[in-house]
Amino acid sequence: MENEEIFDVIIAGGGLVGLSLALALESGGLTVAVVDRLAPSQMLEPAYDGRSCAIAYSAMRMLDVLGVKSQIQELGEIKEILVVDGRVGDGAKKGGAIGLSLHFDDAEITETDEPLGYMVENRHTRLALDKAADTRPNITRITPDSVVGFTDLGAQIEVKLQSGKSMKARLLVGADGRGSFIRREAGIKTHKFGYNQTGIVTTVSLEKPHNDVAYEYFLPAGPFAILPLPDNRASIVWSEQPSRAAAIVELPQAEIEAELQKRFGDILGKVTICAPIFAYPLTLELAADWYLPRVALAGDAAHGIHPVAGQGFNLGLKDVAALAEILVESHNLGLDIGDANVLERYAAWRRTDTLMVALSCDAFVRLFSNDIAPLRFIRNIGLGMVDKIGPLRRFFARNAGGVIGELPKLLQGQAL
Repeated sequence: MENEEIFDVIIAGGGLVGLSLALALESGGLTVAVVDRLAPSQMLEPAYDGRSCAIAYSAMRMLDVLGVKSQIQELGEIKEILVVDGRVGDGAKKGGAIGLSLHFDDAEITETDEPLGYMVENRHTRLALDKAADTRPNITRITPDSVVGFTDLGAQIEVKLQSGKSMKARLLVGADGRGSFIRREAGIKTHKFGYNQTGIVTTVSLEKPHNDVAYEYFLPAGPFAILPLPDNRASIVWSEQPSRAAAIVELPQAEIEAELQKRFGDILGKVTICAPIFAYPLTLELAADWYLPRVALAGDAAHGIHPVAGQGFNLGLKDVAALAEILVESHNLGLDIGDANVLERYAAWRRTDTLMVALSCDAFVRLFSNDIAPLRFIRNIGLGMVDKIGPLRRFFARNAGGVIGELPKLLQGQAL
């Protein structure tokens, strides 16, 4: 058909990363179609997944530039981070079990008045992205529908949908999560292994004020994170052995709260669960390739990591910033945005950072998820030493904030 619309980019997956990418590309003048199997009404249900995300201050700069930050209804700040090592019953107190801990606060970031990070419930992020996307004329949203196949036509890619429709674009991006259909259909393999841990996720209300402090509490079964939310609530990411996690989530709420209280101690008073409880296996999965001609991966479709440092969504937003900048720049130069040479620039920008973050998280989990006395002694001494060395603390704080290395424009707060 002569008048058939050919999009610059089709994005498979309209979740947090997919819609962020659509907004970034559209801000640079590209036409975008977003395909998602769920209608917005389903994705915007308050209990859709019950999770929250820690968002690095560099990533929030991008969401601000894209008009998303102003739409977020409830935005929590992380002003301090306390990393402690202990056992169930110790409580996540400063100094942990033997008086040593690692502590960061926003004074580590001397070049900005931003907090160390932000905490946002996914339902609020989705709603903000949805509102922003609805105002952009060059974003076409196709829901509920899903990609069931695609064919490289040379200068374009043809994408077939479950509804029977077909579309064409210069590039297809898989932002469709860990089980990515796009990745599998493209024949891109992954390197994957499990941690023999299950993540239990919920939200609790607290008796005592959390004062915007995030706790990363390392227990023998795995990390236990307490992440501050507005209204004196906290998001809990609780790692347990799979059999024990399965038993815990089946307990009555009062008994789960009692288990939580053992891990909190008395630092924040009485803990009350105020949201659904979800559980999912914790794994590391990295795509062997970031792209093929006319196909690229972003977010969890390219990398899924342990939530120990809260970097999963931030890695996805780094993908968004880098890919959008390269595609917009290439488009403005008259280059073919689906060409392998263009996509290799994106992959080269993201490979090393992603691998280093993934391996760092993996090392932390393996080092701390045990109760071996010599390792416990070494890691506690290590925490105490880093806590006493200002430049090291600042390096880790800046790394968590996503400002290490060559930053894309959007992460610097600059428009494309």
